[in-house]
Formats: sequence, structure tokens, C-alpha cells
Amino acid sequence: QVQLVESGGGSVQAGGSLRLSCAASGYIYRGYCMGWFRQAPGKEREGVAAIDRDGITTYADSVKGRFTISKDNAKNTLYLQMNSLKPEDTAMYYCAADQLLLCYGGSWLSSRPDFGYWGQGTQVTVSS
Repeated sequence: QVQLVESGGGSVQAGGSLRLSCAASGYIYRGYCMGWFRQAPGKEREGVAAIDRDGITTYADSVKGRFTISKDNAKNTLYLQMNSLKPEDTAMYYCAADQLLLCYGGSWLSSRPDFGYWGQGTQVTVSS
């Protein structure tokens, strides 16, 4: 059984930074695809970033150049460094993990891929 626990959310002003963490427990195969998703009130969940087993990353166009996804396999932890935050980044952020055949590409990320394991979410609020 895989458990994912996010942390690091909070309230910041526009232009600020936050670093989200996702600690994984249970059996996490290093070949897992891992990603960050977000959902704002009244909106559908959207993919933010993903990283495959080789460390290859994918980002949504809206966060390219501002967010960085990374992972520490030794610590079983996924990160999302968020810089130059904007009010439109306000959402609940979730991490996800699974063994997926495909873990790359903007079209794949925007198709809401079917991850089997999800965290409970951490709130990010950006004020103008």
C-alpha cells in the first residue's frame, strides 16, 4: 500500500515562492511516474508537472519557467519548487504516483492521466 503525504503549502503574496514536498511510504518502485496536480474551486483538476523514472520532466504551459519538479529517491520524496507565484496558482495541490507506461508530454499531462495513488492535498493561496 502506497501512501503519499503532501506538505509545504501556505499563503504567499504574488511573486513569492513555496516548496511543496510529497513523502511516499509503503512500496514505491523507483520506476514509478510521479506528478503534481492542482484543483481550484469550481475548476477541474489539472496537471502541473510530472517526472518519470529517469528524471525526465514535463510541465504545464502555465507553469513553465516558474515551477520545478524533482525527486529524491533515497528519501522517497517528491518536490515542487514554485517561484514567481501568481494569484491564478491558488489551488489545492496534490501529488500522485503510479507505474504508468507513459509519463511524459504536455498532451499526456493535460489528459488527466489515471494515477492510482494520491495524497490528501496541500493548499496554496497566492494573494495579489
